[in-house]
Amino acid sequence: MSPIPENGHPLATEPTVVPPDGRASHDFGGFGVDWKIDGAEAGGRFAVVHHPIAPRQLAAPLHRHRHEDEYSFVIEGTLGALLGDDVVTAEAGTWVFKPRGQWHTFWNAGDVPCRIIEVISPAGFEDFFREIAEAWGDVDRVVRINDAYGLEMDFDSVPTLCERFGLSFRER
Repeated sequence: MSPIPENGHPLATEPTVVPPDGRASHDFGGFGVDWKIDGAEAGGRFAVVHHPIAPRQLAAPLHRHRHEDEYSFVIEGTLGALLGDDVVTAEAGTWVFKPRGQWHTFWNAGDVPCRIIEVISPAGFEDFFREIAEAWGDVDRVVRINDAYGLEMDFDSVPTLCERFGLSFRER
């Protein structure tokens, strides 16, 4: 019988090895998602995705999560982030914490590719990226998906963020 943590989701009991390119991925045009560990494999406690980010690319409009915290580990390159009113820059080997309820966004602050590991806790938000990939370009559907995941997004923030930090953003 598989162990069941307090949240009621069973844990995977078989060894799991995730090769570098062994799971699904999607490129949103300068910002990507590589799914590594789904919440179901971790008893719903967390999920892990990798985000490759093109040079000087904004990952998302200013936004905040109601249900999950995000922990970003910079694998390579330089991550920039706006966390509330604070602007931070993180080099390879650095963690950036984005707690639920905090307005934030992030971007590649350098002129070379940036890659981060994103730990999402609790799990579930990894599926947001799957749904957005299917709805990409349909703004009304994206808004409904945001609502379903408890995500507030300030789409109007994009031009100001791009100008302030010298970035680009691909909306479709």
